[in-house]
Amino acid sequence: MRDVRAVYYRRPSPFTLHPGLSAEDARWAFDEARAGFGGVLASLRCTWVNHPHNNAVAGTAPVALATARRCGLRVPRTLITNHAGTAREFIRSLPRKSAAYKTLGTSGPTGAGGEPVAVWTSRVEADDITDDVARTAHLFQEWIDKDHEVRLTAVDAQLFAAEIHAGSPAARIDFRRDYDALTYRTCRVPASVARGVRRLMEALGLRYVAMDFLVDQDDRDWHLIDVNPGGQFGFVPDLRVPITHALADVLEGMQ
Repeated sequence: MRDVRAVYYRRPSPFTLHPGLSAEDARWAFDEARAGFGGVLASLRCTWVNHPHNNAVAGTAPVALATARRCGLRVPRTLITNHAGTAREFIRSLPRKSAAYKTLGTSGPTGAGGEPVAVWTSRVEADDITDDVARTAHLFQEWIDKDHEVRLTAVDAQLFAAEIHAGSPAARIDFRRDYDALTYRTCRVPASVARGVRRLMEALGLRYVAMDFLVDQDDRDWHLIDVNPGGQFGFVPDLRVPITHALADVLEGMQ
């Protein structure tokens, strides 16, 4: 373990447990493995991109969004609730009377066969909210009429940004729905956004982060909607090589 100088940590697969364990024993075994194996790794004093404890905090949407606002970034009005009446009241109070419904985590529910099910961003109005909201926490965010989105990837102080232009109705709601309809163009990052991103990375202890912004049609403000410490970057062709080089430099201790 002393030979480990750097770790690139991004969404490792879960532990595979013995099939003979009961559900209760499997939960216990999983927690033991996470504390044991995961604890040994987390104790390494080396370069982390990013340390798993920092990823866990930054990947928690309420923490990330609240920290982003404190760091000077513009964040759409956001509600987290399991109360249907509160959700309806919040949506009716918004200028466009609609909100984006998004998952709070990076994983979705599983289907009948155990396979993961994607939950895309949806546009909802107050009348769409049912009392089933009471069953768990939900995130509702002010709907921004965007001109385009920006995926901003940061590696230490280096910022790499690309405009994402949606060419289909599905992609305009959530670009992950229709990658074939997207076009990309690298762009400059406004100075105020760059300052906020670097403050956010310092506050959350991150050396790498992918962030999604909506650029509105009216005043071209950048509205931060997502902070992902393990976000992918390879889908933007022009940024694939420079981001890879920047990550390699960090891991090799050249930054």
